[in-house]
Amino acid sequence: MRSTHSKLERHYITRIGWLRAAVLGANDGIISTASLISGVAASGADKPAILLTGVAALVAGALSMAAGEYVSVSSQSDTEGADLARERQELKDFPDAEHEELKQIYVGRGLSEDLADKVATQLMATDALAAHARDELGMSEHTEAKPIQAAMASALTFASGAILPLIVVVVSPESAVVWTVIVASVLFLAGLGALGAKTGGAPMLKAIARVTFWGIVAMGVTAGIGRLFHAAV
Repeated sequence: MRSTHSKLERHYITRIGWLRAAVLGANDGIISTASLISGVAASGADKPAILLTGVAALVAGALSMAAGEYVSVSSQSDTEGADLARERQELKDFPDAEHEELKQIYVGRGLSEDLADKVATQLMATDALAAHARDELGMSEHTEAKPIQAAMASALTFASGAILPLIVVVVSPESAVVWTVIVASVLFLAGLGALGAKTGGAPMLKAIARVTFWGIVAMGVTAGIGRLFHAAV
């Protein structure tokens, strides 16, 4: 009974930070690189030009993802730090008011006035700032902003995703690059959606449908634009 309960109690919230960055990076790497390759290939470019486009997309995209994720998560970290500093000062200046605030949070969650008062007293005696950070501000170790970790995960996963369409270009005949890249990338995206869903404990089919739909749209539009330019020339 205990082992069965332990299996049912398995949660995935601890993975949310790195999983989000990893899935976003790999997904963007596949879609953006495959879309650019499809567009350039559809315009009539030769294979060296297509490969150059793909490599440039990989390098620029990985660096852009890293920088963007670092700046974004750093902003979140700065906000969290400012909130914690403000809370620390309030605990120092108005301890009774902060105690009452924490108590009312627990009352709002269903505890009696007396029990809420005891819980707030014990938690504040142990670590008042941690108690307020968790229950008042909604911060926890699972959602803590980690800029460097997020930036590295985004860059590495983007590059991992972006290299897949490039490999397809290398092994494909020049006349079939557009379709082989699109079809292969849709399969890559489906695999990524399934992996992300399994890792996060989410519904698999829904994740696969979502990621492949937008990938097909992106690649189809850019290939169409490339075809139009080729026709114009």
